[in-house]
This record gives sequence, structure tokens and C-alpha cells, in this order.
Amino acid sequence: MAERKRILFLCTGNSCRSQMAEAWTRTLKGDIYEPFSAGVDPKGLDPRAVKAMAEVGIDMRGQRSKSVEDLPVQDFAYVVTLCSHAQESCPYFPASVKRLHVPFDDPPLLAAEAATEEEAMAPYRRVRDEIKTFVENLDL
Repeated sequence: MAERKRILFLCTGNSCRSQMAEAWTRTLKGDIYEPFSAGVDPKGLDPRAVKAMAEVGIDMRGQRSKSVEDLPVQDFAYVVTLCSHAQESCPYFPASVKRLHVPFDDPPLLAAEAATEEEAMAPYRRVRDEIKTFVENLDL
């Protein structure tokens, strides 16, 4: 079996989008990629992100919010930024690391104006499904 490629998903808080991307990649492409996630300013795991992923059978409760410095490895084949702030603030990686920017909407920001919990969950579910589609088509 070929060695899995290490991929880092980076966003601002490492609370939602990058966590979802890590979980989807582990679930759908774990035989090809060794996924990690981090944030440029970690904020803690978002309970609604955990709930949205649980709805599709993926348990993220064991994941935690972290910075790049907190990761057990630093040698990544790919770094994927998921928001403009992470793209602009991305730490230095060696030239051999391939970088990709794939922005997704920020569910907590979109949920802030929701009148009900069901309305608040809608952007989480939509972004969850968009990230799943991205990972399904991931061929780096």
C-alpha cells in the first residue's frame, strides 16, 4: 500500500469547516490521505458542527480545536485553506508543500441571525454537504 499523503485543512478557528473537512477526508478518503485540521486562531469545537456531522453518521466528538503548532506532524504534502483569513494568515510551509484555497461560507456567522435552532442548523448542513462533495472529488 502506498504511503498516504498528509493534508492539512486550515481555517480561522478550527471549530467548524476545517474540522468537517478533516472528518470527511478520514471517512471518505482515509486510505489515500492522512487528514489534519488546524486554525490560525483556534476557538474550540463548534457543537453545531458536531451535531451536523453526527446527522450523517460521523462522530467528531473526539476531535479538538488546535493550532498548526499543536499538530503532531508538520510535514504536509498539501495545505488547503478554507477561508480568506486563513489564506492570508497561513503560516509558512516549505516550498514543496502544495497550497490550495477552497473557500466555504462560515456557518457560525450565517447562523448568528437565525430565529430558531433549526434555522441556525441550515448553514451547517449546507456547508457540511458542500465539503463532502469537495472531498469526494479530491484528487491531489
